[in-house]
Amino acid sequence: MCDEKAIAIYSRKSRFTGKGESIENQIELCRQYITAHEGAAAAASALLYEDEGFSGGNLDRPHFKKMMADAAAGRLSAIIVYRLDRISRNIGDFAALIQRLNDLNISFVSMKEQFDTSSPMGRAMMYIASVFSQLERETIAERIRDNMHELSKTGRWLGGTTPTGYASEQVQRVSVDGKVRKACKLKTIPEEVEVVRTIFSKFLETNSLTRTDAFLLQSGCTTKNGKAFSRFAIRGILSNPVYMVADEDAYRYLTENAVDLFSEEAEFDGKHGVIAYNRTLQKAGKANKTRPMSEWIVSVGKHEGLILGAQWVRAQALLAQNRSKSYRKPRSHVALLSGLLLCGSCGDYMRPKLSSRVDAHGVQIYTYLCSTKERSRCDCCNSKNANGNALDRAVLAALAKLPEDRSELMRQLKRGEKNLAKGEKSSTQDPEAMRAQLADAEQAIETLVSSLTKAAGTAAEDYILRQIQQLHEQRQQLLRRMQQLPAGTQALELAYDTLYELLHSFQKTLEAMTVEQQRAAIRACVQKVVWDGKEAHVYLSGAFDDAATVSGGSKGSAEPLCAHSK
Repeated sequence: MCDEKAIAIYSRKSRFTGKGESIENQIELCRQYITAHEGAAAAASALLYEDEGFSGGNLDRPHFKKMMADAAAGRLSAIIVYRLDRISRNIGDFAALIQRLNDLNISFVSMKEQFDTSSPMGRAMMYIASVFSQLERETIAERIRDNMHELSKTGRWLGGTTPTGYASEQVQRVSVDGKVRKACKLKTIPEEVEVVRTIFSKFLETNSLTRTDAFLLQSGCTTKNGKAFSRFAIRGILSNPVYMVADEDAYRYLTENAVDLFSEEAEFDGKHGVIAYNRTLQKAGKANKTRPMSEWIVSVGKHEGLILGAQWVRAQALLAQNRSKSYRKPRSHVALLSGLLLCGSCGDYMRPKLSSRVDAHGVQIYTYLCSTKERSRCDCCNSKNANGNALDRAVLAALAKLPEDRSELMRQLKRGEKNLAKGEKSSTQDPEAMRAQLADAEQAIETLVSSLTKAAGTAAEDYILRQIQQLHEQRQQLLRRMQQLPAGTQALELAYDTLYELLHSFQKTLEAMTVEQQRAAIRACVQKVVWDGKEAHVYLSGAFDDAATVSGGSKGSAEPLCAHSK
């Protein structure tokens, strides 16, 4: 164990029993273990993480998460528990935890089982646990796949979000044993079917996702939820085999790509559609990924197919051909307001578009343009572009000058007071505690912003930027909760004071900051910026209700910062 880092004692508490394995005795025994191996000083400085009333069936516990966050931040050298089940009763979770700690070079000690990963026997135990965990995962995966094989024979819809063009309906039948069996199948929605056919038709005609996207915007075609189609949604429809008619071309394409096909060639009748099981790889907290076709389990479904097999296959070939030049979100290394700047006409985000020229300051010239305007080719929005270099400089200059006149800053911030939420205070809300948490978060942000210049070019810079973002999110949540308090004015006063201090720190370090540091600092104190074609309206964090809508040309309650379009 490393002497420079703290040792963690973790306990999971249900209730006090006074028996040998009570929470107090567990902690004391762990301290004795540390004293014996690392000395009294290490035992006295050990960090205690205690979860009360949480099951050992999973790792979703607040203090356990905090301990792992501290471990990832490099603050811990070892984690000690009295018994293994204090950490987890799930072997899969436990094996993953041991692997994570091993990656972080953190020892794990269980006193009861004499499980210490810093020793050869402890590492051997870890490998044994991993073997059983792997066996558990593979057994479950095998059962799932066997179940999918059986389900694929029925061609049924298994549930979830129904694809555009279809709705799920329940059907029932009487089995040979006299029992009523229920299942779901897809039925067509005529108006949505036309949208799907339009998407395929336009894409096959233009061989372009961008042009298809522009056509749908101009035509007013929307998703099931009434929103405009994104390129991602369009691609998802074009690549979904559920629309493909089960005909000869479909059968040939599926067999050539070695899918696990559970329908005979005779069942490809040119009428029904195709159902593909096991097509996506789903992981919690991550975007779904499409598996290789060789892993698909496919059968002819009970629903009506919409797109002829030859047309669907051609669409896949065009998607693969265009993948190298498909739309990618532009990344600018110089623009400061990406993700904050909104179009005042339509409310969509404005993104930076770089040119090959540089301005008098040697900075690459860029323009902010509305995403909807660009995608619809000026048909759905015709707002003026903003001179990106001038707008960014104006926002920076205005933020740096705000703290010079404290009374004026406070006056402008308080003009947002009328937008405070009218909600009642929950009995669990403690204004004093919330004020203390907000003050701590603001102090931490100010300290991190000030230290950015010293960390430029070092490994610590990225870590500091991430910490600022996390603290900013915590601060935003606190502000929203404080705005719901009956004594909202008092809570807002504190928000204004802390925002003033943050802006003051921003002013002192602005000139020495890199572009990335300036971008992080702006996000710490600005909620959004609205461009109305002539002026930019900057909304400082905490001064306005998150639910306020952005209307075309509206000046809101903030004083505008001007940067005329060219």
